[in-house]
Amino acid sequence: MRQIINGSDFRRLIINAAASIEINKQALNDLNVFPVPDGDTGTNMSMTINAAAGDLRKLEDPTLEKAAAATASAMLRGARGNSGVILSLLMRGISKKLKGAMDCDGVLWAEALQEGVDAAYKAVMKPAEGTILTVARLAAAKAKRAAEENNYFEYVHEAAIEEAKIALANTTNQNPVLKKAGVVDAGGKGWLVALEAMLCALRGEDIVAPEGGVEVKEAASFDDFNTEDITFTYCTEFIISRENDMDPEKLRDFLSSLGDSLVLVDDEEIIKVHVHTNDPGKALHEAMDYGSFVTVKIENMRLQHTEKVMSESEKSPKIAEPEKTFGVVSVCAGDGIADVFANLGVDRIVSGGQTMNPSTQDILEEVNKVPAEIVFVLPNNKNIIMAAQQVDALTPKKVVVIESKTIPQGVTAMLSFNPEGTEEENVEAMTEALGTVDTMQITYAARNSDFDGYDIHEGDYLALYGSQLFGTSQDIKVLLKSLAQKVRDDGKDYVTIYYGENVKEKHAQKAADIFADICPDADVNLLRGGQPVYYYLISAE
Repeated sequence: MRQIINGSDFRRLIINAAASIEINKQALNDLNVFPVPDGDTGTNMSMTINAAAGDLRKLEDPTLEKAAAATASAMLRGARGNSGVILSLLMRGISKKLKGAMDCDGVLWAEALQEGVDAAYKAVMKPAEGTILTVARLAAAKAKRAAEENNYFEYVHEAAIEEAKIALANTTNQNPVLKKAGVVDAGGKGWLVALEAMLCALRGEDIVAPEGGVEVKEAASFDDFNTEDITFTYCTEFIISRENDMDPEKLRDFLSSLGDSLVLVDDEEIIKVHVHTNDPGKALHEAMDYGSFVTVKIENMRLQHTEKVMSESEKSPKIAEPEKTFGVVSVCAGDGIADVFANLGVDRIVSGGQTMNPSTQDILEEVNKVPAEIVFVLPNNKNIIMAAQQVDALTPKKVVVIESKTIPQGVTAMLSFNPEGTEEENVEAMTEALGTVDTMQITYAARNSDFDGYDIHEGDYLALYGSQLFGTSQDIKVLLKSLAQKVRDDGKDYVTIYYGENVKEKHAQKAADIFADICPDADVNLLRGGQPVYYYLISAE
């Protein structure tokens, strides 16, 4: 039984945990009882911890402090979704406790686990029982008691795992929604998966994720070669929304013949590609057969290399000098919605939303590009708020998160934004505006579910009013009529309908006509949003 661990051991523990969460991410996703397609727990936790695994693989024989710090830093920037942010906060607390330590015994590990719990709870405004927080808290408490009996690291870690299992099983009883579905909390399960994988690493049992299963952004050094050494000019990256059953392996084979440094990650919802090629146009044309593009980025590596090689201090992202007091960054998906925000005065757009939660790093990069002293961030999704809230500590700019949970809320907040006002006036006005708009959304059921009294089948249309499930049907017109009647009964005056990327304009016009007919006193506007996943986003004021 291991008494202590050092930096190399810690590195191995985290890499093992990352591999195990990647392997189990779909099982974690499947625990989500709400059937709406979203950036699911397993995916968010996997992307978050694998950001750390990628950095740790570059470290050879690190000290414990360095390994822990590298893990916390990478996970903070790579955090996606609420579950990913909480996972990163657990690791941030652990790293803080291990600072200055050469090795870690059972007592120190118990204290580190508790420090992680404290950091996570501090960041969550209204912690709920029956979540990853509960599992982590009870596991840490048991670790402390175990350390008083035996100071061996492995003994304490085993005790934490055993308590985490008990706490996880009880999450079903602590949350009525989980109880009805007969499942445990997905985030809590993810933390248990991580702890168990760490124990495997401790015992010499390495877990290996499937090849190509995880994309890791490598930080390359160009100091030692010339532009002539670059065989393929363009670094091409894109994400496709899966829209058919075509085999991604055929795309992998095609891209392999077109270039090198290929990484292709696919799951049920997206295909994510990174490839170096001399003909990015061919790569994009071939990829179009698999679905619609969510993001595309092409960079000329030869041009990048001709710039002066940066010193270590210059490698941090450039931060725009302030030219004004206030700026705004908004998160959204869909070029039509992005245009709406741009026309309202938003400086930078972070691409993301349902099924593709941006990381803290993604938001940070856009914040740093805004030439303003104070940057307001509109997450426009409840699962992105926590990631956005981590940005302020990573930039010299002041970052203020307006907790918008939907696109209509974000739009309304921008209508209340006054560049000539004070920070306090804008915070008050934009925050108050969030409550003046009702948001309706129509999407599809990602899985079979018995939720909130509805018998839902995969593929059914789902209507949401606010954060609540409003109705389900195999006929989208039925839901549109029900929502329109709700708007009429609530006496709303203004209705804006954003139609998604998979909705034809003629069908969207029929949806608008339904609202116009049922709500004759309301001003109904139809705009192309271009958003994925949601056929319609509808605001009513």
